[in-house]
Amino acid sequence: MPMLFVLLWSTGFIVAKFGLPYAPPLTFLLMRFSGVLIILVPLVILLKAPWPVGHIRHIAVAGVLLQAGYLAGVWCAIKLGMPAGLSALIVGMQPILTAVAARWIGESVSPRQWIGLILGLGGVALVVVAKINLVGLSWASIGLSAMALISITLGTLYQKHHCPHFDLRTGTIIQFSASFVVILPFAIIYEHLSPTLSTVQWTPHFIGALLWSILALSIGAIFLLFTLIRKSAATSVTSLLYLTPPTTAVMAWLMFGEAFNLLGIIGMLVAIAGVIFVVRK
Repeated sequence: MPMLFVLLWSTGFIVAKFGLPYAPPLTFLLMRFSGVLIILVPLVILLKAPWPVGHIRHIAVAGVLLQAGYLAGVWCAIKLGMPAGLSALIVGMQPILTAVAARWIGESVSPRQWIGLILGLGGVALVVVAKINLVGLSWASIGLSAMALISITLGTLYQKHHCPHFDLRTGTIIQFSASFVVILPFAIIYEHLSPTLSTVQWTPHFIGALLWSILALSIGAIFLLFTLIRKSAATSVTSLLYLTPPTTAVMAWLMFGEAFNLLGIIGMLVAIAGVIFVVRK
């Protein structure tokens, strides 16, 4: 399950590369959230899935942090020119922040895990260092990436602390509905969103990216993430995100022919070693 999660989660930047040229980032996310709801709402009604009475507010807050805050931050930053590798590195600091805040949810981090967290961060840095290009980088894109980092960290901790157990089908509907409501006014104001979706170019690449983001990322990867949060310590779960930039780098090399050198390979091995240190019993 952890490896499948890493593989699916790592395709996020690939999807962005395919989808962003054909739609503004917030508009794309709204269509992504809508697709998830179109699939899950009839399924929940048909299966009579239970609603998490008493936890709806907490689930909605966690969803806004994990979906709206994180995804909007990353996608808007990339749209403004943030290199995907640098964005991955910034968000890759999440395991460190989670470890620092672990006591808030009653978890402790051992010295061995701290070593693993630092190794993982170092490995991620080695993977993306050759791809970082600071030319033309704006403070807005840096701020949006930092917002994504803080948002996904707080969302993971909040869900682990306040609502670790809920039906994934109805809980996901709550989270994406709340995220849709939060993002909608920003898309209308800043991206001139209209009912006709006039800013969207319906190319095969865009349709493929949208379908993958709905089915594989927003349903598949998110269900896996929630299951891992339920079963494991937050620090162990977030340490898996150290494997995302190396895996994404391999995918970009295979699909787009992007450079992948010896330093990147060393970084992958260091990141993997760091995760082993964190999750090993």
